[in-house]
Amino acid sequence: MLDIVFIRENAEIVKKACIDKKMPADIDRLLEVDAALKAATTVVDEIRARRNTLSKSKDKSAEMIDEARNIKTVLAAEEEKQKALRAEFDGLMLHVPSIPAEGVPIGAGEEDNAELRRVGAPKVMDFEPKDHMELMEALDMVDVPRGVKVAGSRSYFLKNKAVILEMAVTRMVMDMLSARGFAPMAVPQIVRYEAMQGTGYFPIGYEQAYKITEDELFLIGTSEVPLVCFHQDEILTKDEMPVRFAGMSTCFRREAGTYGKDTRGLYRVHQFQKVEQVVFCEADQGKALELHNEILQNAEDILQALELPYRVCAACTAELGIGQIRKHEVETWMPSRNAYCETHSCSTLGDFQARRANIRYRDESGKLRFVFTLNNTAIASPRILIPLIENHQNADGSIYIPVALRPYLGGVDKIS
Repeated sequence: MLDIVFIRENAEIVKKACIDKKMPADIDRLLEVDAALKAATTVVDEIRARRNTLSKSKDKSAEMIDEARNIKTVLAAEEEKQKALRAEFDGLMLHVPSIPAEGVPIGAGEEDNAELRRVGAPKVMDFEPKDHMELMEALDMVDVPRGVKVAGSRSYFLKNKAVILEMAVTRMVMDMLSARGFAPMAVPQIVRYEAMQGTGYFPIGYEQAYKITEDELFLIGTSEVPLVCFHQDEILTKDEMPVRFAGMSTCFRREAGTYGKDTRGLYRVHQFQKVEQVVFCEADQGKALELHNEILQNAEDILQALELPYRVCAACTAELGIGQIRKHEVETWMPSRNAYCETHSCSTLGDFQARRANIRYRDESGKLRFVFTLNNTAIASPRILIPLIENHQNADGSIYIPVALRPYLGGVDKIS
């Protein structure tokens, strides 16, 4: 959420952000409602002050008694107007996107993302490579038909060595992050509406979440949601920042709007395991950039440990989420798709989430300020299993195990 004072003083900048991010928000109407709300609040405050004066007055004339009797009705009517304006104001504010940081490429879609670097090269195979489903089915590692039978489309069972492989990857990642000062966190996977709204996933994105109607609760699509809201309505100390979390959870996404897209395999599924990096820091753009690069490097180090070729791209404006001011996408080479495909998304959000979730700290002068938040995928499975299995396949259908992963698999060097 942006500061309304900033919006008042920089309306054209905010309107440009709406255009560049392809996120329509009625800034003119917002400013109209803001002015009306300020006026209505002044009226309500004046009526309340007059009511208080009347209640303390010793003048019991018929005129004063009539005014005291009528002022309650007048106040109720004005408070109702104020309440309606406040509701409209809050609704409009929730749709205003953050301002892209300097240097973010202007673009209309992922084709306008700017490639920054490639690390590693796709393996040249002297045999006809198989996709991950062929390999996993041959090794009895997955069962999609029974997953669909039990839970519907985009569902699956991981089996046997695939389960152990997924656990090994996530444990390796948790160990790596823990050694780098990230606190391991197992998080609630069911949250309140306020948590989804506080992190910017609602109201935009509401259709992607699974809802538990009876309890007005929602399944998370990332542990970013509970981890950011871990400090909701709290005041942190400057000394304890930056706060670094590594959240592990099962995640759920409806994938609304993707009917018929990526239907084969494990690329786009409703349920997955994920380790997420979440960071809180002071309201300092320089420090935020340092931390952004830190969690981006963590993702790259993980992929290098898994011996996978990847590239890093700076996301263009249209690829930024509502709260993101900067984003880098890490894409790993997937032979069956003949492309680099997103496996990590590294984001800086400034104080956007902190304003929504009311997370503050006291600076050197004792002034309360909103923290900055950042996040990045550490690992997400089963998507990471696609490049891991496909890039490391052998001619005989076995799967090479990267050296860094072997201690988590009892020392074995391949799955066969």
